[in-house]
Formats: sequence, C-alpha cells, structure tokens
Amino acid sequence: MADQTPSTGGGTEGMDPKLAGLLCYIWIVGLVFLIISKDKFVRFHALQSVILGVAFAVISSVVMFIPIVNFFSWILWPLYMVLIIMMMIKAYAGEKYKLPIVGDFAEKSS
Repeated sequence: MADQTPSTGGGTEGMDPKLAGLLCYIWIVGLVFLIISKDKFVRFHALQSVILGVAFAVISSVVMFIPIVNFFSWILWPLYMVLIIMMMIKAYAGEKYKLPIVGDFAEKSS
C-alpha cells in the first residue's frame, strides 16, 4: 500500500518534494500545489489531500443534519486531524501511502 518515493531534490518552486508533500495536507496548500506542481509525488499528495478534505466537508455536513447520528459528529474532527497528521508524516518520510479508494484515484490522476 505504501510505495517509497525517493526525493528528486526539486519539487514545487525548488522545494523538497517530501516537504511539499507534507504541506499538501494543509487543505488550501494542497489545492494550490495541485494547480502549480509538476512533480508526480507532490501532485499525488495534493490530490489525495483535496479529495479527503472535500469528502470530510460533505460527510460532516450531512451528519450534522441527520438527527439520529448528529451526536456522532463531534468525533469526526479529531479522526480527520489524526488522519491528516498521519498522512503528513508518511509524505515527509517519502512514502506514497494510498488511502483506500481515494489513493488509487489520486495515483492515476497525478
């Protein structure tokens, strides 16, 4: 599930690709890097981050309006943050860790 991707020394705007991959998981930065980056490693993490952020926003919005499961909405934010931190660590380690469903799409599209 996790591929090791060595640093090429040049990422987005001369930035180390591993650092750029880490920064992609800050949602708006991921969107910017998705638009401007040509590095496959950075684009993979940027796209995976953007898809994950949009999915989180949609799911949390839906859960808030369903009375039966509304009380579970408080747990979504900490779970999302743990996942984002885990993905940041994987990206900085140079790994192309693919999340189920999202990761395959991000890899094909990057």
